[in-house]
Amino acid sequence: MIERLTKPDVIAAARHRIAELFEAHAEWFYIADNKDSQALKRSELDISISHGKLILSYWTERGTRSWKIGGWSWSGEKLVLQASRRMGAERPVIELVPRASAIAIGNTVKAARQLRCDQLAQLACSVLPGGKIERAGLSPGIRRGQPGRYARILLRSKHQRIAVTGSVASGQVGETDVFLSSALLWFTRTSERVRAPYIQQLWLVVGNDSMKPLTQRIALLRESLREAILVYEIDQAWTELSPVSCPPREALWKKRLARFPRVAETLTSELAKAIIDEAPQAIDIVFARHGETLRYFGLPFARVRRMMDTERVWFGMEGSRRRLLDEKTKSEWDALLQTLGEHRSAAASDHRHALYRNAAEAWLESILRRDISKLDPGLIIAPLHAQFRTARGGRLGVRPIDLLALRQDGRLVVIELKVSEDREHVMQGADYWQRVEAHRRRGHISRARLFGEREVQDEPPLVYLVAPTLRVHPGFKTLARAIASDIEIYRFDINEDWRSGVRVMRRARAN
Repeated sequence: MIERLTKPDVIAAARHRIAELFEAHAEWFYIADNKDSQALKRSELDISISHGKLILSYWTERGTRSWKIGGWSWSGEKLVLQASRRMGAERPVIELVPRASAIAIGNTVKAARQLRCDQLAQLACSVLPGGKIERAGLSPGIRRGQPGRYARILLRSKHQRIAVTGSVASGQVGETDVFLSSALLWFTRTSERVRAPYIQQLWLVVGNDSMKPLTQRIALLRESLREAILVYEIDQAWTELSPVSCPPREALWKKRLARFPRVAETLTSELAKAIIDEAPQAIDIVFARHGETLRYFGLPFARVRRMMDTERVWFGMEGSRRRLLDEKTKSEWDALLQTLGEHRSAAASDHRHALYRNAAEAWLESILRRDISKLDPGLIIAPLHAQFRTARGGRLGVRPIDLLALRQDGRLVVIELKVSEDREHVMQGADYWQRVEAHRRRGHISRARLFGEREVQDEPPLVYLVAPTLRVHPGFKTLARAIASDIEIYRFDINEDWRSGVRVMRRARAN
């Protein structure tokens, strides 16, 4: 349980205990919000009290970094610290794990997953008459030395080999694209390397909760690949595999879908207009049911709400306490705008600052929202729908589409943006295509007047996958070619310095 550091005596006791822990272990493994990680020696860590606040400092390759600690806990295996810096712009949860403990935990997880992998291999082998297990291992982890999440199994019979994969770690809602992308890349690479008898089938083993989205994705693959894939459902006790039939794509258009509500007219409030006027090239507005959200190059920083017939403004960055804008907080508001202008800018000097790095895809989206023709001159500039949801009410697990646009010829366009390597880029684009096409076939998009009086052409949408030239995942080409060719997918490579203005460096049909 996290202990809050609010009193001087509590802060002093926490500093003393944490210092003892640092002294007791020669090396620590540092993790911040499960993303940033590095190994630290005892001599590179320091805990101190400054101006009545507990301060954690440590050395990196780029120099010293310090955090204000607001809460802490020690479980016996890891030290958890609630940290903040830069006026609350960064608020990570830092985990410090003693090096020996980190290795032990990693080995324990790896052993447990390998045990499940062996169990899955035995189950799969029992389904294949006369088959034997040739190989059963784990996929590579996200970082070097970490155990992978998926089983990688090769079964061999007299005339063929079969590739089998399934998750051996606790899954999360919306991981279907991750799993299928990983499986297809592994299947393709392994098929190219193995000698006769060749790999002719890919078995995908999933639980009941992942069955529907997986079979829907498989319906979008090219025919030869669909024929090579078999899906098996595994029971909760991991004792039985049951074959599952994958429905044809035509079945996707038969399921019931709720209609879109008609697009309501939105009027920008006077307060929102005044805020936009302070930095018109940077600030845009997103309308919500209960008011307006102001974003600085895609980063939300203020909200306008109407309360008792009076419009009010609350401001503050994500993770920090919202403040009501009034005479008392005007100086804080001015400081926030100045900080955003300094650090969330293409001309910012510190590219490691949180305000520069955070919500990068939203930054790119905000640039394209102002003029989508920079991406394709054939696209109409407005209306353009950002973070468009095909499920009413923002149902959990249904991700919004980055941008839904219309071309001058009436063709719908699904646009998915990435600013870093992302293996799931292609599968996400294909999934969005299927959802938009399902609604288009039923006439929901036309009846909702998403694009005003413009006529939507009676053709499937196009898919534009956008990423900086050097940030396209190495497996992009393989995964794009796995999608059926009647789903038109285009790859857009943009300039690396897109914050200064988007330029398309290359456009090509991907599949």
